[in-house]
Amino acid sequence: MNFIIETEKEDDGCWICEIPEIPGAMAYGKTRNEAIAKTQSLALRILADRIEHGENVPEMDSFFSVAA
Repeated sequence: MNFIIETEKEDDGCWICEIPEIPGAMAYGKTRNEAIAKTQSLALRILADRIEHGENVPEMDSFFSVAA
């Protein structure tokens, strides 16, 4: 599992980052690194929320295994 973070510098000098595979995982930052960190954090919260609510998260299928 590897999510690609797309980055773009806005005209005002701020950065915006997005993970297209995770709808809603988009954040702004004053620096590229800040925007990346915020996007990563938000993506983890989105995925955790989906798992908690029983939604399908195919991206995570190979991430966890349950011991018998």
